[in-house]
Amino acid sequence: MPRLPADPEGFIRANTALATPAMVPEFKLWLASEYVPIWQATETWLEEQNVDPPYWAFCWPGGQAIARYLLDHPAEVRGKRVIDFAAGSGVSAMAAARGGANSVLANDIDGLSLIAAQLNAEVNGLTLQVSADDWLAGPDGAPDADVVIAGDVCYERDMSARALAWLRSHARLGRLVLLGDPGRNYFHAQGLRERARYQIPTSLQLENRGMRETVVWQVLPEPDINP
Repeated sequence: MPRLPADPEGFIRANTALATPAMVPEFKLWLASEYVPIWQATETWLEEQNVDPPYWAFCWPGGQAIARYLLDHPAEVRGKRVIDFAAGSGVSAMAAARGGANSVLANDIDGLSLIAAQLNAEVNGLTLQVSADDWLAGPDGAPDADVVIAGDVCYERDMSARALAWLRSHARLGRLVLLGDPGRNYFHAQGLRERARYQIPTSLQLENRGMRETVVWQVLPEPDINP
């Protein structure tokens, strides 16, 4: 069952602060910082609040890279149906909406993530549709789309393999599939084509370095195609 505090919107506003991500200064998001409680939240504290680990409270480099790319190349999404897999804070979905997408659907299995994404969109004068469905559960686990975007999904071995296979299935249908990744341990570039590369400032409390080189990749239909 989804884990949510009694007042999800109030919880987000009380435990995060509006901040501007380094790579996308066009937006303000409700994010964790050293000035708010969730920044140093313990597992016990999260259990007491009925909250899963708050990945949505951080603007990870893969999502920022996708967002930056779409803001700089709005023609990629203008007038199109966009779905954002594992949307987190919703920053990539927001960039698609700002770029003129006909519709944007942000997906995450964490219900609090989706509430945060909608609050973030509201702050920036944008509207997102959301879905908490597990799109990796089966071949029909996502709606039709013209563009599929995903950031920072290669953080675990099983998740990386399943997500890349799922993304490639969309590429085989002729959809534009974009993946943002900062060189996570279980990422590999086979069957991907580089679209853009960014140096993104990060926190040493979250990453193992203060700057992450992050690439926006186009996922190709077959894994044996050289990037």
